Amino acid sequence: MPSFRQVGEKQLPQEIIFMSWSPKRDLIALVNKAGEVLLHRLANIQRVWVLPPNENTGKEVTCLAWRPDGKLLAFSLADTKKVVLCDVEKPESLHSFSVETPVSCMQWMEVTEENSVLKSFYNAENESSILLPRLPALPKNYNATAKIFSEEKSDEIKLLGDVRLNALVLGGVSGEIEIYAYGMYKIATITEVFGSCLGLCLSSDLKSLSVVTELTTNTTPEITYFQLDTSLLSEYLPEVTRMARKFTHISTLLQYIKLSLTCMCEAWEEILMQMDFKLTKFVQEKNTTTSVEDEFMDLLLWGKSSPELQELLMNQLTVKGLKKLGQAVESSYSTIQKLVISHLQSGSEALLYHLSELKGMALWKQKYEPLGLDAKAIEDAVTAVGSFTLKANELLQVIDSGMKNFKAFFRWLYVAMLRMSEDHVPPELNKMTQNEITFVADFITENFNEAPELYNQKGKYFNVERVGQYLKDEDDNLMSPPRAVGNQWFNFLQSSASLKESPLLFPYYSEKSLHFVKQQMEAVIDQCLAKPADIIGKSIQQKLCIPLYYASKSEESCPRLISLPSLWNDKSQNLHYVLFRMMENSDTKLFMFRLPTDVSRSVNEAFVAVEFGGSLSSSTCDNSESIHYTCLDARFYEDEVVTLVLRDNNEPEGKDRILALLPLSSIYSDEEADHPFIRDPSKRLEEQCGNIPSTTVYLESQWRVLENIKAHYVSVNGVRKVASVLSSNLRHVRVFEMDVEDDGEADEEEEEESHSQDVTEEDLDHSTDDAQAGGIEAADVTEESLES
Repeated sequence: MPSFRQVGEKQLPQEIIFMSWSPKRDLIALVNKAGEVLLHRLANIQRVWVLPPNENTGKEVTCLAWRPDGKLLAFSLADTKKVVLCDVEKPESLHSFSVETPVSCMQWMEVTEENSVLKSFYNAENESSILLPRLPALPKNYNATAKIFSEEKSDEIKLLGDVRLNALVLGGVSGEIEIYAYGMYKIATITEVFGSCLGLCLSSDLKSLSVVTELTTNTTPEITYFQLDTSLLSEYLPEVTRMARKFTHISTLLQYIKLSLTCMCEAWEEILMQMDFKLTKFVQEKNTTTSVEDEFMDLLLWGKSSPELQELLMNQLTVKGLKKLGQAVESSYSTIQKLVISHLQSGSEALLYHLSELKGMALWKQKYEPLGLDAKAIEDAVTAVGSFTLKANELLQVIDSGMKNFKAFFRWLYVAMLRMSEDHVPPELNKMTQNEITFVADFITENFNEAPELYNQKGKYFNVERVGQYLKDEDDNLMSPPRAVGNQWFNFLQSSASLKESPLLFPYYSEKSLHFVKQQMEAVIDQCLAKPADIIGKSIQQKLCIPLYYASKSEESCPRLISLPSLWNDKSQNLHYVLFRMMENSDTKLFMFRLPTDVSRSVNEAFVAVEFGGSLSSSTCDNSESIHYTCLDARFYEDEVVTLVLRDNNEPEGKDRILALLPLSSIYSDEEADHPFIRDPSKRLEEQCGNIPSTTVYLESQWRVLENIKAHYVSVNGVRKVASVLSSNLRHVRVFEMDVEDDGEADEEEEEESHSQDVTEEDLDHSTDDAQAGGIEAADVTEESLES
């Protein structure tokens, strides 16, 4: 009787190159050759959402990993060299970052170590949320922020996740390994291994990192295992957690500020440039030698205008156009003003808070100097944020002044144009005080001077609109910086040499745009954050190197993302396990070895070759020498159990594939410990495989035949007790519940499956398009529905 219950089956239109179960929910993530990332439910493999490839992220997905809490999904792309963090509730990118070389494998692990210092930090983590106001949600009506920081449920919380340290480990095609705390901040760059990374596993106690690489020498790929000593992370775990948490807060706030500035750019409209270009055209077409300033001053003081100016105002600008321009200025400026006050300033204050706390940590040199935390670099970052805040305040003053100036100028010009057209002028607009006349005259004098050098740069003679120059990313310098003449504070600073050089005052870049100061701030903070990753990376040393075998041609041709070797960290016993297949006397066998995560412990590598008896059950095995089972794939189901896909070479096609669970207790015996294998470090392991002790195992009742599917690969989730098998053609998926509690229910399910199993893979191929067309898709899915 089958031990596992089938709960779903699906034939997919595209070949699957990767599949991974959520660690917390009944969800499985799939990646196909078209570059789509798909999320499916356990029940009937129902599609939840699909994230298609796009130009911004890329389409060549190379690997996939879940955050330990199951709320975020990370995947890497080779064509754009990016890593994307995707929200599980919606097919949307929450965060992405670039890497130097394409990522070939990744692992997202969670630290399980606990101590009193860590517990106190976990409890105190929410201090910032008490002391700092909550960041306002960004407006939803802008393209750049439609998918992030646009809901009351802050995306900062989604990105940061639980306070317990988790790390996204990335292995590159050139052997470079990077560790990102909370999937956001890089805490280590490791260059201790060679070749393209096939698999990696950072132990939950942070004491060591296991890596399997493929290095091509003389056209033949060699598979090698490395163990790296990461004990610095383990020794300073509370400090690493605090530092990483702060840096992750900072990285998230930088993204928030960047998106706020993008919203401000989108709020600024091209229509605001209309006045500049119409005045430039007026200069080019007028026949008189009178300046534009004099033309407008004559209209203001004497109520008379030249025919050219009248043509400009009445036929090109028009009364209706002037009203529209005035409304656009008021709407755009007020929106930008609100974004600066509520978003840029809030983000800058939070950034200063976290950087100041980080500086205090850096001054505790005994704890944080070994991790590369530099108080001077953090002080420079604080100064850069201060300069950005000053520039944001300057923008507020320019907006406030601009709104007043434009309002007065447009009011006067509107009345003047009504008089030109001999229309009725409302009584409330008909009178101007001497102060108002002076105000408009000053505005004309300041803004209506022709600037030939500006025409050479921007194709216009005027810069009446002063806000856009602060926001545009193509300009580092302001075209019309604010005047400092008459500013008492500025004059006081210039006359005081001691204050001018004081570190207590933030530098002020009067000639630079807000965009430039923001870029400068990001560069200084990035430099501040980069040093610990370099210092920690250099502390990680290679402790063990085991050349395993040369990859066969059949292994080269199989999908690299879902093939062996496989690595596992046993959290309860602090052991690294490595599963791989190797040729022995023309037969492919499953091999395994384990190592302590603590590299200082004595090493007993415990190599073992796994063989399967003539029958999967010891009670029915007549000839233990007769071996006709081949292991196609193997994955750790949980710490003490391995899931296998076997092929029975004596059975016909359609009944020759077997899904099984193998307890490690049946592999590692006391006899094997009494006669350990002594490895020769000068030889590859495949040259010594004849000396590796073999263990013949029997699966007893923990297996079932997989009928009508050429099963080849398996993905499992021991927490949720589920497994999915994928056929050799990479399109046929079947899902099983591995822990069946109710035997009666299992019998009923088996009867139902006996009918469904009459359907062959060819039949499923014909029904693929229909099944896809009728499949259930959901653009959004809430966290509550995912857990249901």
